[in-house]
Amino acid sequence: MQIHISPSDGVPIYLQIVNQVKYLVSSGRLAEGEELPPIRVLAEKLVINPNTVARAYRELELAGIVEKRRTSGTYVSGAGPRLVRRDRLKIITQRIDGLLAEARQMDIPLDEVIAILRQRDGVMQAHHAED
Repeated sequence: MQIHISPSDGVPIYLQIVNQVKYLVSSGRLAEGEELPPIRVLAEKLVINPNTVARAYRELELAGIVEKRRTSGTYVSGAGPRLVRRDRLKIITQRIDGLLAEARQMDIPLDEVIAILRQRDGVMQAHHAED
């Protein structure tokens, strides 16, 4: 499971984890029944406090995305719904907010950010067409 956090993007770290796990589940990259890394392992990998990962896992459990099995860990729930469009847009909006905040901090104007997005989209579409 690939999770990337950005302490400077303005979104709390636990929410970054929640949003990325939701995305991984909705996109099928995390399958039903797949185990998430133990809290301490993920915390060490991300170099964050284990309580932050625990909070993210609790949020995911409350949302029905994962289920905790007492002695064996945390797994993607079979009842975990695919994210509805509203939820997917919310995740993307939060990521865009982080990108825009970073661009402002680096004095990169909006039109240049949009040009870069279009250029990167073209590269990704070309790679997708090759596959």
